[in-house]
Amino acid sequence: MTSIPPRYLVPFHPKRIPHHFVDVLVIGGGIAGLRATMAIDPALTTLIVTKDRLQESNSSYAQGGIAGVLAPDDRFEDHVADTLTAGAGLCDREIVEMVVREAPSHIRQLIEWGTSFDLDDGELVLGREGGHSHNRIAHALGDATGKEIMRAMIQHARETLKAQIWQDTFTIDLLTHEGVCRGALVWNARHGKTFVWAKQTILCTGGAGQVYRETTNPLVATGDGHAAAYRAGAELADMEFMQFHPTVLYIAGSSRSLITEAMRGEGALLVDCNGHRFMPEYDERAELAPRDVVSQAIDEQMLRTRHPCVYLDLSHFDAKWVRERFPGITKRCQEFGIDLPQDRIPVRPGAHYMIGGVRVDDHGRTTLPGLWGAGEATSSGLHGANRLASNSLLEGLVYGARAGAGAAAAALEMPDTYAAVPLENPPVERLSEWLDLQDVRNSLKSLMWRAAGVRRDGPELAAALKSVEKWSRYALTQQLAEPRGWELQNMLIVAEVILGAALRREESRGVHLRSDFPDENDAKWGSRCGDVVARA
Repeated sequence: MTSIPPRYLVPFHPKRIPHHFVDVLVIGGGIAGLRATMAIDPALTTLIVTKDRLQESNSSYAQGGIAGVLAPDDRFEDHVADTLTAGAGLCDREIVEMVVREAPSHIRQLIEWGTSFDLDDGELVLGREGGHSHNRIAHALGDATGKEIMRAMIQHARETLKAQIWQDTFTIDLLTHEGVCRGALVWNARHGKTFVWAKQTILCTGGAGQVYRETTNPLVATGDGHAAAYRAGAELADMEFMQFHPTVLYIAGSSRSLITEAMRGEGALLVDCNGHRFMPEYDERAELAPRDVVSQAIDEQMLRTRHPCVYLDLSHFDAKWVRERFPGITKRCQEFGIDLPQDRIPVRPGAHYMIGGVRVDDHGRTTLPGLWGAGEATSSGLHGANRLASNSLLEGLVYGARAGAGAAAAALEMPDTYAAVPLENPPVERLSEWLDLQDVRNSLKSLMWRAAGVRRDGPELAAALKSVEKWSRYALTQQLAEPRGWELQNMLIVAEVILGAALRREESRGVHLRSDFPDENDAKWGSRCGDVVARA
């Protein structure tokens, strides 16, 4: 990142803000945050802080399922190989081995906590998605797996763990003192700003898809954790790798909705506006190629046909089966007059999953002492340059458990005499010119989609970077007073990091497609974490 953002976004004085003390602070209430909480020793005090309601996270919107070696004809070696292949040479093999081998036990644990996966005669129904060599995707409610998993985990967290949860609470910044994370500065409408001091902090804030105009992510996914960690001095890695989901419902003027990859796993076909099935021309795996391949093929086909989308064809499916297997998508399509399976679904790629994030080791430790991380806010080495379908919920579980246990062990070794430190951030002079937050936000999202979307090139990335730097010089010098402003500031920081990383990686690999550098360059870029950034 070329410009240096302020260390803290808002003014504060320790004598004018309430103080709250806990042993472990968990920031984020998705699958990673809740799983981290469940791994924390009950002897410790734990607080979960969520930006919105617990149900409002990327985890809840996950449709396809969770991957694991659960079938007798499947092997760990095959799941590992599929993950490595999708990752285009940038996965950390030891991390992949660890996560894949721990997957079945975590899925069984979800069942013990009350998750109702889809069954047939008492056995798990396992689906298949792009990049997988076997049927290994456990799903729930047909196409609402994340919603069902989160329901069970939230109930377990509330009833069994009696966890302390602050909902509708925005985490403004991580607090640091002498190079150690000491908690966070948070805000909610009821109490205003509050210092939350913690022996250990776990960052599980999810993704950053809202930086893009076209995205499957909910409104809360504005990269707040990525930006706060960057300001605090933690290293970010692989930020050029934003995964674009190939099939997002495209209805002009409406919000975008994910169309699960499981549809293609069940046999749905991609056709262009002329009814031509095009995927076999791009890859021998056709509709079951990894997401980067399918997204880039769709983008190319849209250019060739000069049409704003392509279509999913389900006309060869039984209507009753479609309604039972994909009830959520069937209902969503009906809202726009699309009658499945005879009508085709208009789709195009959209920003879906941030592969890059706060750099963590195999236990979830970040490079900032006292700060741990899990889930989409992190870069663990599992996904490489392209995430294999349905490995995201799995990563949240495995790393949530590891980060929770690690943070708890560290907190138990610390004395209870820890206290607040005299941190202060003075106010700055307000600029007289009014900042139109929504206008800048819309401009940023459109710019990122054009310059750092599925297809990129150096001149356009460089021009976009200059624009974001210009906006940042104005917007980041202001101390704004409400969440929409802080979101915009975070989005600007994340966008600048993405653009800078994408500009530096002069090759095409995985989800990162540079039209001016169309080939992989292993000699320069074929290693894990080829691009790491940290605040100066």
